[in-house]
Formats: sequence, structure tokens, C-alpha cells
Amino acid sequence: MTSLYDINVKTIDGADQSLDGYRGDVLLVVNVASQCGFTPQYAGLQALQREYHARGFNVLGFPCNQFGHQEPGDEAAIKEFCSLKYDVNFPMFAKIDVNGANAHPLYQYLKHEKRGLLGTEAIKWNFTKFLVSSSGEVVKRYAPTTKPEQIAGDIENELAAPAG
Repeated sequence: MTSLYDINVKTIDGADQSLDGYRGDVLLVVNVASQCGFTPQYAGLQALQREYHARGFNVLGFPCNQFGHQEPGDEAAIKEFCSLKYDVNFPMFAKIDVNGANAHPLYQYLKHEKRGLLGTEAIKWNFTKFLVSSSGEVVKRYAPTTKPEQIAGDIENELAAPAG
């Protein structure tokens, strides 16, 4: 795999989709969970989507059940929860693994491109976030404790940067 845009994902509704459809957009890729202490960040992620979507930005949510079994539901339950509780309208995808032998190729790519604290690749918990430039470069990795509103300045900078 040579680029983020070569990766295929499955939507929360089960459709196959290439990330090439997001070429030219600034992205915030997040592993999410419905029963986590960080779950209220859905509200902040949706606020970012509302604020910046018209300028070429998307939050991409990838449910994951690898941390404390905090995403036990199936895709239909996850979709309903996100819609009813947080009015989420950013793209959501099928549940995936982000670590281990079955880690989704997207997360293999993201972790390789932008390592975490002390150079580790492993995702430590739900709501780890990756900011991707409009040219597909993984620009920054944020800890789960980083609130979505704290990322707004970096998103603004990426949206203002010339497409490379």
C-alpha cells in the first residue's frame, strides 16, 4: 500500500468504499466507542464536522471493541446510538480492530506513519485521533484525552494550507 487512498473500508451500512473518495479533504480519523469515558467526545467531533465540512473536512469514525469491550453492539446499534444521542452525521464505518494481528490496513498505515508517545505504534485507547492533510499525509496523532475542540486550530491550518 503506497497511500491512504489505496485503502478500502466498509461503511457502517456494510458497503465497500475506497478512501480515495476523500482525496483532497482534510480528515480526522478516530477509533470510537459507545460505552467509554471519552464517548462524550462524539459531540465535539460532530461540532468539528459541522464547522469545517463545507471547507473540505471530514471526521471518519471507526468503532472498535478492543479497549475494555466498550463497543459491544453491532453496526446497527452503533449507528442508532450515534444518531440518537449525538446527532452524528459524519461518516461512520464498520467495527474494526486497530491493534494486533487483525488490525485493519487503515490503522496499520496510520500507526506506521505517525507513531505515538515514545515511538510506539499501538493505539492505547478509544478516541485516538489522526489528522490527515488534503494530500493524504498523516500530519498529527492525538491522544484520547485530547478534546476535539483542541484540534480546531490544527484543522484550520490544514484547511488553509495549499494542497500538496
